[in-house]
Amino acid sequence: MKKEIKFSLVYRDMWQSSGKYQPRADQLARIAPVIVEMGCFARVETNGGAFEQVNLLYGENPNKAVRTFTKPLHEAGIQTHMLDRGLNGLRMYPVPADVRKLMYKVKYKQGVDITRIFCGLNDVRNIIPSIKYAKEGGMIPQATLCITFSPCHTVEYYSDIADQLIEAGAPEICLKDMAGIGRPAFLGKLVKNIKEKHPEVIIQYHGHTGPGLSMASILEVCENGADIIDVAIEPMSWGKVHPDVISVQAMLKDAGFQVPEINMNAYMKARSLTQEFIDDFLGYFMDPTNKHMSSLLLGCGLPGGMMGSMMADLKGVHSGINLILKGQGKEPMLLDDLVVMLFEEVEYVWPKLGYPPLVTPFSQYVKNVALMNVMQRVKGEDRWTMIDNNTWDMILGKSGKLPGELAPEIIELAKSKGLQFTNEDPQSNYPDALDTYRKEMDENGWEYGEDDEELFELAMHDRQYRDYKSGVAKERFLKDLERAKDAEMAKSGFNAEEILKIKRAKADALLAPNNGQVLFELSVEGPSSSPSVGTKYNQDDFFCYISTPWGGFEKVHAGFTGRIVEICAKQGQMVRKGQPIAYLEREKE
Repeated sequence: MKKEIKFSLVYRDMWQSSGKYQPRADQLARIAPVIVEMGCFARVETNGGAFEQVNLLYGENPNKAVRTFTKPLHEAGIQTHMLDRGLNGLRMYPVPADVRKLMYKVKYKQGVDITRIFCGLNDVRNIIPSIKYAKEGGMIPQATLCITFSPCHTVEYYSDIADQLIEAGAPEICLKDMAGIGRPAFLGKLVKNIKEKHPEVIIQYHGHTGPGLSMASILEVCENGADIIDVAIEPMSWGKVHPDVISVQAMLKDAGFQVPEINMNAYMKARSLTQEFIDDFLGYFMDPTNKHMSSLLLGCGLPGGMMGSMMADLKGVHSGINLILKGQGKEPMLLDDLVVMLFEEVEYVWPKLGYPPLVTPFSQYVKNVALMNVMQRVKGEDRWTMIDNNTWDMILGKSGKLPGELAPEIIELAKSKGLQFTNEDPQSNYPDALDTYRKEMDENGWEYGEDDEELFELAMHDRQYRDYKSGVAKERFLKDLERAKDAEMAKSGFNAEEILKIKRAKADALLAPNNGQVLFELSVEGPSSSPSVGTKYNQDDFFCYISTPWGGFEKVHAGFTGRIVEICAKQGQMVRKGQPIAYLEREKE
């Protein structure tokens, strides 16, 4: 019998690789005990990456969600882990050092055991400080190698980085194969190299399924000493996401490895619950193309999770490009032809930009440059004329050292713009900032939260946190959700009038109890307004007033638990007795 292989359920990344949002705290509370019941997971990825940010975007508190998810897993002895972007923390751009330090203290108190620290450029200067900060905060630092395939990303290149990270105190190494383009034999050699030199170090493999190499890669890394494999569950496994635990377990068991058994009854429950979350609201923001694998990813090296956003970008410029071609007297271009053109442009651009591993945020930078180049070429203009500031920061070295050499034409372009290259430690450009955020919290009368977790959220995601606190985020999300639902119905052939009829058929009307004026709120601080579609009301919640002609104010209560599907009367509108004010869809019990 070969060595024991453990499994980690990347429940957070399953969602991030499939769509925009993450499950709510109440949904995570329901799935957590079922994950425990499955009995096959030593670890679960609970947060990090975009988890906190997207919770704020739909108006929920991410701190509540993290604590809710980790608690039952901890109680069952399952380790929890998060994704951490090193210098960028949990966002797309650099974070001050004092905010990075606070992150680990907060996450440890919230019940997160392990932080997976990566730098999109594999620059150890962006990872090593976080190894130290994580340990100081009580967490286990898992240092990460972002895997890609290029002439400069050799086994020796990665092995040297691993040596530096282990010397700096990392007890674990993750091979983060974010696009799934790491070749199996290559990955096996890399694991063997690390294990022969550092047998005590735990190696965890994270491979996406996009181009179809992941199962072979898993077998290779296990044969060469890997300890833990990241897996997913249906209905979100495969496609451009991750391999399913059932298949991985069967393959490794047949190969002679010791693997845990799976409680299939619990697996089916987890599968059903996850589908329920998709049907509830998350599915409206999932790109269907992420359910499909694509060998085309091998050429361009883009992570599978980006395919959705890339296709949306392409569809947005497709008609514009065809208008240009029409003006030139040329035949229109098919979307598939444009996809191939973009992939080829990524292959052209990538080496000239120094082979940055195509992972957040550098995958977006490379894709954006390629897309802009494609548009310029169609117009008959030169490449490189539309490079955004974030991409320039990467080119100039402000995000870290690029793995490869910049093309002479890029260097000359930078010089022509008067831009300066730097090899300074990237963190030196971002001074401490927590005192500024403390002042803002104090001025607003906001609580710092348990273990300073609210202070941390403001410091990490300032704009999104302010929108969350003001209620703007929730309102914006509910409107987006309603539009997404309507768009889905429109795809099925329903017109606007029919959609409205269907919504009303599933809802109950709140009727005006008397003639009068509708007042949803009485505000002395600003203009009063009606609630948004999607707003939830409980049975006894106040809904609005009716200002009667005789000067009285009659309260209208929801009367049942449900969400608004239509507002029939605006703030200040005159209504007659029995007239619908709004329609609410009852919440399922």
